[in-house]
Amino acid sequence: MKQTAKFALLLLGASVLGSAVTIVATSTFGSQSNENFVKEISSNSNVDANGHFYRAAATAAFDTDFTTAAEKSVNAVVCIKSYATPRVSRQQFIDPFEFFFGPGYRGQRQPQGETTPQPLGLGSGVIITSNGYIVTNNHVIEGAEKLEVTLNDNSTYNATVIGTDASSDVALLKIDGENLPTIPFGDSDALKVGEWVLAVGNPFGFTSTVTAGIVSAKARSISSATHGRPMGIESYIQTDAAVNKGNSGGALVNINGELIGINTAIYSQTGDYAGCSFAIPSALVKKIVTDIQQYGTVQRAVLGISYVELTAEMAREKEITATNDGIYVAQVSEQSAAMEAGIKEGDVIIKLGGNPVKNSGQMMEQMNKLRPGDTVEITYIRDNKTRTTKATMKNNQGSTTITKATDFTSLGCAFKQLSKSTKQSLGLTSGVQVAGLKAGKFKDAGIKDGFIVLDINGKRINSQDDVKSIYNSIMNSSDNDKVMFVSGVYPTGAKDYYAVNLAD
Repeated sequence: MKQTAKFALLLLGASVLGSAVTIVATSTFGSQSNENFVKEISSNSNVDANGHFYRAAATAAFDTDFTTAAEKSVNAVVCIKSYATPRVSRQQFIDPFEFFFGPGYRGQRQPQGETTPQPLGLGSGVIITSNGYIVTNNHVIEGAEKLEVTLNDNSTYNATVIGTDASSDVALLKIDGENLPTIPFGDSDALKVGEWVLAVGNPFGFTSTVTAGIVSAKARSISSATHGRPMGIESYIQTDAAVNKGNSGGALVNINGELIGINTAIYSQTGDYAGCSFAIPSALVKKIVTDIQQYGTVQRAVLGISYVELTAEMAREKEITATNDGIYVAQVSEQSAAMEAGIKEGDVIIKLGGNPVKNSGQMMEQMNKLRPGDTVEITYIRDNKTRTTKATMKNNQGSTTITKATDFTSLGCAFKQLSKSTKQSLGLTSGVQVAGLKAGKFKDAGIKDGFIVLDINGKRINSQDDVKSIYNSIMNSSDNDKVMFVSGVYPTGAKDYYAVNLAD
């Protein structure tokens, strides 16, 4: 029987099926730590006195000696092993990595009842400060109960998760070390298609592996090619450097040994490298990890428009002759940054902050660099004339203030399992009961102690872990509305329904 070959977009580190406990930071870092963090990752960059990147003298086009770049980067790329306690429910699912790559890479399945953490998967990471901050992919560490980091000299450390951002698939870790080797940040914005790059990581567990290729494309949107759901930032560096499973979270460096991307995914028919590898640009990585360290959460700017990419057909239909590409504004939200800047429906944005935005990938990349309160110059076309304006970015709540980090405890309650007698008396098969209610999001929404939560956002609830998983999914999403729609019943049998606003 013939089967139609389908391409698969594969994340390259460990993924997790079922529920598991995620490591959280156990210590706080004061303002001095924040200042030192920002100072060091900024000093590990080619910047002038005004904070702008400058380019080191380029090597000759025919120079393919990668030894210097490899020597500068290989010692700062680490192997990250994740561990989690096996759960019975995990055995009921097909592991996608085993589907694509065959069994065995994640180790032998443990007997049911095993309670000690077992190997879950591995990936790569990049040391960005000499005192042990490491950047990697969120999917490399997601669901792990323990993280073990091995350096190129075989020294091993336990890692703490400082923060994660599922939307961009970036995570920031910390190990207790001093005078560690680092990779300086390069300028991914200045990167050109055709430049030589090296991918450094641990494919299939082969540590300290270096492969070479060129930049194939920039601001690449993966979902547009796969016709699948959006993959976070949707603005990747595409290369043909050989990247495989285990490379996730590793470094993409230029010929000068500067970090210009974090390897994240491949586009493949077989599950192995097929010539298309994708990395998160270093400019975005730097902004994301700085936000995590300074504010505890990623700061996302909102312009307040709905848009589509301008096409030749659309340009003819709208009689647009001044440009062949750009961001066509389909709608402007009320009281948004765009409306206050004078942007109107039908305008075509061609530059943001002086950088071209010819497609949605470039638009998203430039927006992800901004924070609420930032002022940015917008160049746009209206009536076939080029105009400029300035917009002050807002957050997803419509203000210019920095977003505060919140966690699951902000709900202000615990959730306990239902007794058999309660389930029988109310005719329930699932649900958790609100206990110890105090000031928090649930109380603000009107929920009372003893309320039995049956489903949240249409998903059935069986445990506190289910509630926490949905909470994290909502908070890590790029949606402007952060709301839990909770339905359930009180012990008296009275049904009720609440909308819990999770925004600050």
